Amino acid sequence: MRSIYSLSLKDLENYLLENDFKPFHAKQIFRWLYDKRISDFDQMSDISKKMIEKMKEDLSIETLEIKDKQVSKDGTKKFLFKMSDGALVESVLMIFEYGYSACLSSQVGCNMGCSFCASGLLKKQRDLSAGEIVCQALMIQRELDLDGKRLGNIVVMGTGEPFDNYDNVMKALSIINDPFGLEIGSRHISISTCGVVPGIERFAKENLQYNLAISLHAPNNELRDKLMPINKAYPLEVLFEALKDYASINNRRLTFEYLLLKGINDSPKEADEIRKLLKGMNAYINLIPYNKVSEKDFETSDDENALRFYDLLKKNNVAVTLRQKKGDDIDAACGQLRANNIK
Repeated sequence: MRSIYSLSLKDLENYLLENDFKPFHAKQIFRWLYDKRISDFDQMSDISKKMIEKMKEDLSIETLEIKDKQVSKDGTKKFLFKMSDGALVESVLMIFEYGYSACLSSQVGCNMGCSFCASGLLKKQRDLSAGEIVCQALMIQRELDLDGKRLGNIVVMGTGEPFDNYDNVMKALSIINDPFGLEIGSRHISISTCGVVPGIERFAKENLQYNLAISLHAPNNELRDKLMPINKAYPLEVLFEALKDYASINNRRLTFEYLLLKGINDSPKEADEIRKLLKGMNAYINLIPYNKVSEKDFETSDDENALRFYDLLKKNNVAVTLRQKKGDDIDAACGQLRANNIK
């Protein structure tokens, strides 16, 4: 049975037309799902009984089960969601000065194999459907409803590679972005890729206003090959050619994410290589403290070295931010809570 949360507004209009109902009811149904955030078709008080019974026959309104939840001292919340088939995925709610942000997963497990990442501890089992991605955001919004708060930002940066599940991710984001859906603005939605060049090339042609973020983590091929196997397929020269094409088509600022790994990629040499790599680009780099994963030997840079690295970039006119640590007292790393739960 299809999830109603996998249907875009246009999909729902077509479904109603195919079943001899008026398509304008789709907007009413979307309001019940995403504004009222009801959990039962029978709660749709302005929808006919006949239409409700038909939807019950064809569509599931089931969301996700919260299998586990961890709350950090800084307010970060990590959710372990159980899908209808028993698969487990993680999502994170983070609090920033600009509001509430949800980090969503796009796959059950991950095959990208980044050496520092907990997501790859368990290989990809399957892609998430559009509805399963939407429901992560919806469940987090329901959590915020308890305090009268609103989700303002979405990042597809959790377990999985979004461009390895391109169609479902794009469908989900269109529903999240829809004025009758969760109504989160395009400029407040970010997609993070480890560097899947065909996905970047396809995304460049979409003419969407979502933000594109690149997991960089190393400024030269030798180091990036060791940290991120994707670099062997799409080395930095190929990746940056695709990114420059994307920027010329979309005139959008790029974000580069850079985990600070102690003694690995946090020396002045790497800072200078970043300067050269980003020269002339409309881009900034977001330095991120590493959340320790027990199965991995990596450590995060200490605060003093992280600030030194930040200052080196700043002094060389690189647009840079240093993200504050989030959830370092819980299983905050991508895939960590799921892996520990399964173990």
